[in-house]
Amino acid sequence: MEGVSMVINTNTSAINSSTLLEQSSTMLSQSLQRLSSGSKIISPSDDSAGLAVSMKLTSQEARITGAQNNLSDAISFNQTQDGYLSQVNSALSRMSELTVLSQDVTKTTSDRALYNQEYQALGSYISDVSTKSFNGVSLFNGDTLKVTTDSDGNTFNNIGVNLAGNASYTTAIADNITSGSSAQTALNDVKTAISQLASDRANVGTNIESLTYYNNQLSTLKNNLAAANSQITDVDVAQESTTYAKYNILVQTGTAMLAQANSLPQSVLKLLS
Repeated sequence: MEGVSMVINTNTSAINSSTLLEQSSTMLSQSLQRLSSGSKIISPSDDSAGLAVSMKLTSQEARITGAQNNLSDAISFNQTQDGYLSQVNSALSRMSELTVLSQDVTKTTSDRALYNQEYQALGSYISDVSTKSFNGVSLFNGDTLKVTTDSDGNTFNNIGVNLAGNASYTTAIADNITSGSSAQTALNDVKTAISQLASDRANVGTNIESLTYYNNQLSTLKNNLAAANSQITDVDVAQESTTYAKYNILVQTGTAMLAQANSLPQSVLKLLS
């Protein structure tokens, strides 16, 4: 029967215990970092492929946020347009009423002059509205604006409204109702302007509806991307807590066993005594 080898220079048991303790300590430290940060990926070595995918998803989410901001601003732009056009509608409606009142055969020239004064004031109001802008961008120059709708830079054609350069409006504004015949002409022109306004407001409504759909679509996509990214990067606290407890115990027991392994060579002294 061979005897147990007892050496002093090389303590194999202590070396093995130290190696295992170091591994357990490393895993415990990683688990602690994951729990502290809430992320499964502390360094690229933890999940290099997952990190690459996560970076792409995060970048796409940021671009979607930018597109959503663009859409929200465009919706506000159109809502501001419609707010002004609603008042223009009231002005045109009153102007059409004045054209009919001015055709009353019982009205005098002085009466028609007063009607015309109000008519001109309302026309000036519409002319003033045509100069309004939203953050420096003209509301009523008729330009079609391209609004970014997704993370790839695709756009939606936001149809513009032209108040200043559309003859349907400018002709009605330039009329007067100082006589029965001019009032009749003005009535026809105002009716044409109201018809154009109805078309313009319909376009604005379509813009708002379409942009809202795009915005809702991006919200759904962004939520799904965030969920997918969470599966890759977010730590499962319950699972990681179990892992932390496991390696915490291994570190404690490994420390105790290393102490035992370091005490073995001391028994050699008994042979020398």
